[in-house]
Amino acid sequence: MPRIQLTCTMRATSCALKKRSRTLSFDPACSWHAHEWMRLHFEALEVMPKILIVDDSPTNRRIYSELARQLQVDVRVRTFETGLKALDWLAENTADLIITDYKMPNMTGATLIGAVRALPQHRDLPIIVITAYDDRGYRVSSLEAGATDFLLSPVDHVEFLARARNLLKLRAQHLLIAQRADQLEMNLNATDLLLRESRDALAQVIDTVPALISAVDLEGRCVLVNAHQAAFVGKAPAELVGHSVEALFGDERGDISRRLDRLVLRTGAPSPPREEDVVTPGGEHRVYLTSKAPLHDGTGRITSILNTSIDITERRQAERRLEYLANHDSLTGLPNRMMLRDHLRRELVRGRRGQNFALHFMDLDRFKAVNDADGHQSGDRLLQDVAERLIRLIPSGYTVARLGGDEFAVLQPDIDGPEDAGRLAQAILDMLAAEDDEGEAVKIAASIGVTIAPPDGADPDELLRNSDQAMYLAKSLGGGTWRFFSPDMARRASEQAQLEAELRSAVKRQEFELHYQPFVDLRDNSVVGAEALLRWRHPQRGMLRPDAFLGLAEESGLILPINEWVLREACRQGAVWNAAGHGALRIAVNVSPIQFRRQKVGDLVREALAESGLRPDLLELELTEGILISHDDQILGEMALLRSLGVSLSVDDFSTGYSSLSYIRNFPLQRLKIDSSFVKELAHGPRALAIVRTIIDLGHILNLQVLAEGVEEEEQLAVLRAEGCDEVQGYYFSRPLPPAAFIEWLSAQGMEGAHARPSKAERTHAGRV
Repeated sequence: MPRIQLTCTMRATSCALKKRSRTLSFDPACSWHAHEWMRLHFEALEVMPKILIVDDSPTNRRIYSELARQLQVDVRVRTFETGLKALDWLAENTADLIITDYKMPNMTGATLIGAVRALPQHRDLPIIVITAYDDRGYRVSSLEAGATDFLLSPVDHVEFLARARNLLKLRAQHLLIAQRADQLEMNLNATDLLLRESRDALAQVIDTVPALISAVDLEGRCVLVNAHQAAFVGKAPAELVGHSVEALFGDERGDISRRLDRLVLRTGAPSPPREEDVVTPGGEHRVYLTSKAPLHDGTGRITSILNTSIDITERRQAERRLEYLANHDSLTGLPNRMMLRDHLRRELVRGRRGQNFALHFMDLDRFKAVNDADGHQSGDRLLQDVAERLIRLIPSGYTVARLGGDEFAVLQPDIDGPEDAGRLAQAILDMLAAEDDEGEAVKIAASIGVTIAPPDGADPDELLRNSDQAMYLAKSLGGGTWRFFSPDMARRASEQAQLEAELRSAVKRQEFELHYQPFVDLRDNSVVGAEALLRWRHPQRGMLRPDAFLGLAEESGLILPINEWVLREACRQGAVWNAAGHGALRIAVNVSPIQFRRQKVGDLVREALAESGLRPDLLELELTEGILISHDDQILGEMALLRSLGVSLSVDDFSTGYSSLSYIRNFPLQRLKIDSSFVKELAHGPRALAIVRTIIDLGHILNLQVLAEGVEEEEQLAVLRAEGCDEVQGYYFSRPLPPAAFIEWLSAQGMEGAHARPSKAERTHAGRV
């Protein structure tokens, strides 16, 4: 057999390398020559995947480059800031995947895609378009230009990696098939023997590719079926060749396949990959990414259509899982805020045609106290229980969502009027307050704000905002009730926003003052200390007490700098009084739970004591029961540090929260403070007396001092003295006073003797603030 001189050209389109040629004296009868020829081509194919990133944002190019390098160890990444530079590079090189931004200066992503598709060697190169604009027009124009996939920015990293990895796999399989086709095409120019060997090799290659591959002629008869495709229908490839395409796909899929074949014949171009939901003969649901491409004879005429399907079921399941997680609350499984907003948009469209609906915004009352007392796991179980009870109560067709924390929402469609919404809101409250048949359901109250749309809002955000304002009105009334939104709530919200701005300014301008209310020892009526109470000297509204702004300070986080100032100022004032010879007065300062969660209170107290020079034993920190019951390791460590400094600790408003002997026993406390609400009823009701007596006895058993606050009447004082209470404070002795006035009052007590005596003006009832 004559020797044939062949030139093997390693083309960039199939191996992603620059053109190089090798000349081999080829003997078609020699099997060594045939193997050597294949070895050269396999060597050319073994390259590192190359990814192009086109984006005018340096930050995006860096992020996408880092993500791309996670796809494979040996991946190579090239970045370009403009589409023009990318096209210049692609004119002489090739890539395996392009990731491009849609909206770029001079050239959009769609224009870039069209230009890439115009280059013959890049006709089937996978391209992902990324944009921050959720506009259907961008997606359609990109797909029409030939984009393979489309992602929204900011991209989900898991989704980015999954989609890019699948497209690289598809690219590699296309390149593999293309190379095998090139090899077989070259062999066809050799001898009949090589032709037969090439056909056998092609059949083996196609049979080993992990895809369903088939080819049909212009009449729709199968001319090629690989082993995977034949096994899918439970037959051998030879049994299917010559039969109609319906034998492979069934009647319905076969009809769709024929219509797509006609499109390929008409355009002469491959069809873009499309997803197919397929039920296997065994009844299993699978998802395939299917593409079609024309096959030509030696004259360039299309003789058949190649059909390739890759199983992407796992990818689609991952995408659906990500979509579910993006739209549902992970704890309760309810729709989240994002899905609720989508449903609100849908209902607003219907509402423009005359149909009203209601949005119920629900917040659980005192959930934080339950969470602090019983732990986060119990709190989570309570939220799950509330979600299940809402689902059982709310009719199908409604949307029940969890917005985060202890906030839920119910979208009630197709209402006839506000009365329908009111009945549902009350039914929700009754359901939460009721016990189930076994008595296991936790009873909890809630506050609900209700908006009627479209009148109360023209978009989802406005409806959520207005129903939230109505909910806060219900909560301000004591909770356990519901209220409709009214336009004047927006005015009150604006006032709250103005107050917050003024409060921030007050922190910067130091518009706060401390007033002091004395502690009186009942053993000898001597003044032993004072509680530092905050006041705000507002430039327009005058002196404001804490109840006018402290709640807002807690919500906005301004409580941290405010309480830090209170601690430092109280320590400074106490040190000044001690140095001036006014006695060893104990200064009590309230500590917010937020401080323990966000600050290192021990370090803060140490600094305040060092700056002021106040003796540590003269500083008392008043804690809430919620701080102690949480049993947080960080809080335990902070309290141990405070005790090591010599600071005393007391429990403020004792027995108004979730009192527990365990935390009183386990924490280094020195004092319990009886809440003024019990003292107020002391001389008028046996229940209050029993509670006060129990607290005093409990404190003394545990070697703790007991202080009663809010003493305003002689009868209250007499009962407390008789029950053995150690200390008292209240308007009976003195209202909170500025530092200079406090010293004047203290001096007056000293001139009259050791006993603290109230004036008539000071005994005016006004509460404790």
